[in-house]
Amino acid sequence: MTLSEGSHRLGPPGGRLLIKTSRTGLGRRAGHDLTIEATRWSGEATVVGGAPEESSVTVTVETDSLSVREATGGLKPLSEGDRAEIERTLEGKGLLHTAEHPTITFRSTRITGTPESFEITGDLTIKGRTHPVTVHGSGDPRGTLRGWASVTQSTWGIKPYSAFLGALKLSDEVRVEFEATGPEAAPGPGQ
Repeated sequence: MTLSEGSHRLGPPGGRLLIKTSRTGLGRRAGHDLTIEATRWSGEATVVGGAPEESSVTVTVETDSLSVREATGGLKPLSEGDRAEIERTLEGKGLLHTAEHPTITFRSTRITGTPESFEITGDLTIKGRTHPVTVHGSGDPRGTLRGWASVTQSTWGIKPYSAFLGALKLSDEVRVEFEATGPEAAPGPGQ
């Protein structure tokens, strides 16, 4: 079963949206590569069989729902206090400024390919700035969709985190990954 024609809801618990960071700089051994999960997000995929160009995808992420799930590398394990500090930093004015920008949105502008291998180009809005992004995806016979996109933080006015006078910093480019297992059909008009 691949994603069938019609509208489908996306989001937890059947879907995951992850942001993966990496380190750079002379002090990169001291820091961690992070996996951050959006715990509150929703979306809708509308599939038009035989006409992918008429299909569409929208996704909305609540910016204050980002939670550190995993940290690899570093000189010491990430403590719960470290995780909480990272999440506070993400919400702050220097990064996502969640008080003023409570959501991140993606709206497709073009879809090409097949349900088994596709690309979705669309407008990604972060902190009130909108720029194009291409999502690379695939679907399997069990109905699981997976994909990824590269996002350069500075394009959206986000200055990558740095410490130790810039010796340790996060890479400007982050990888956004998604997985959705058996997205449920969305109700049609009037339902």
